[in-house]
Amino acid sequence: MPCYILYRFDSRNNAGYEWLLISWTPDFAPVRQKMLYAATRATMKSLFGGGQIKDEIFGTVRSDVSLSGYHKHVQASLAPAPLTMAEEELQYIKQNEVNAHINVDTKSQTMQGVAFPLTSNAEHALASFRDGAVNYVQLSLDLVKEVVDVETTDNIHVNKLVSHIPTESARYHLFNFSHTHEGDSLDSVVFIYSMPGYKCSIRERMLYSSCKSPLVDSITRAGIQVEKRIEVDDPSEVTEEFIYDEIHPKKNAVRQAFAKPKGPAGRGPKRMTKPQD
Repeated sequence: MPCYILYRFDSRNNAGYEWLLISWTPDFAPVRQKMLYAATRATMKSLFGGGQIKDEIFGTVRSDVSLSGYHKHVQASLAPAPLTMAEEELQYIKQNEVNAHINVDTKSQTMQGVAFPLTSNAEHALASFRDGAVNYVQLSLDLVKEVVDVETTDNIHVNKLVSHIPTESARYHLFNFSHTHEGDSLDSVVFIYSMPGYKCSIRERMLYSSCKSPLVDSITRAGIQVEKRIEVDDPSEVTEEFIYDEIHPKKNAVRQAFAKPKGPAGRGPKRMTKPQD
């Protein structure tokens, strides 16, 4: 039948010796007794002295209330809380990236990450991009061979960029955005990292996230200066206006100073009055 067991430790606190409270409720006990002991446990602790109870364990089989069972209980209480898949991914990313600023000009400290080597086809594609033969290169990770390979190269208009971004898998994109800004014709190279949410496996998301910074370094060493890094999870976000605003952020309008309103017309000049003695 259920019962409470109190075991005294050798350690002390301000209230005296410290105790271990064992709540023994075997699986075969009647439901009424289980409910009765569960409802009175808090009262029993209060009457005994809650400040003297250092720890408590619950047991339904004998191994739960043995010395080894108590050691397992202590180890479990000291272990970190279990994480969801999203929390595990976030923890992994934080461990591999000290700072996640997306601007390549930022001088903040970043960890090296995972550097997959480029295949010869990927190197040739980057050379063609650098020389102006193409204005778009799509790169992917070969998770089996652990290399960066090229998926496609093309000459496209910015409005066609959205159709080149997969909706079921992650990719890296290099695009030379030709546009006009304040009357000047400019060519700005943007690096786009597309990750379609949780449609990809955790391993794929982690590797793509960890490889992007080393890949940008490899692109820079190939003679290509990336002006802006962009991360998206929905291809429909990648529009001409979106890329333009990322490269040339809109400046906040200068707030005008408050202008004191003029007095009513026809009021006449101010009159000076002599103070009365």
